[in-house]
Amino acid sequence: MHPSFTSNDMARGTPTTLAAEGLAPTLARNIDALVERRRREAKAASLQERAAAAISRFAGSMIFVYIHLVFFGGWIAFNTGIAPIVQAWDPSLVILAMLASVEAIFLSTFVLINQNRMAAEDDARADLDLQVSLLNEHETTKLIKMVEEIAKRLDIQTEADEELKELKRDVAPEAVLDKIVEAGDQPTLG
Repeated sequence: MHPSFTSNDMARGTPTTLAAEGLAPTLARNIDALVERRRREAKAASLQERAAAAISRFAGSMIFVYIHLVFFGGWIAFNTGIAPIVQAWDPSLVILAMLASVEAIFLSTFVLINQNRMAAEDDARADLDLQVSLLNEHETTKLIKMVEEIAKRLDIQTEADEELKELKRDVAPEAVLDKIVEAGDQPTLG
């Protein structure tokens, strides 16, 4: 190992070393950057956002289901006479229904808060994906033009291909988005 490399560099991968588990160094670096960004975003979340996320995670767990099975099962057993250990306090189960309804209201609100936060994160990722795709498209177009110029200078004959002419044109993202919106507004037969 090169003396300037640390064991962390070897595990993560640097431009001159292989990353762990056969990952390309750039890919390993990108993964590390994404993980670090998620950590920063989690730390930057407000107390309300963290609470809503924690409640949503707990409500989506099997422990939550088991607690409710015990709670609701016990309530029903005690109040319907199945387990006559104590005096029934809600024989019609109206109080239980009210508690379940109020809990459902709050749980659905917490889930919606969490989904809104996740949707905002998804929108940001989609914007990033779009920007990277547009950059990639622009770079590819430039490369096609450069290769064509190289071929001309080397006096290599290339076919006048319509598809190649199309690929050399820069993409106008606004036009593409307008066409997608227009196509979405068209009624479909079905």
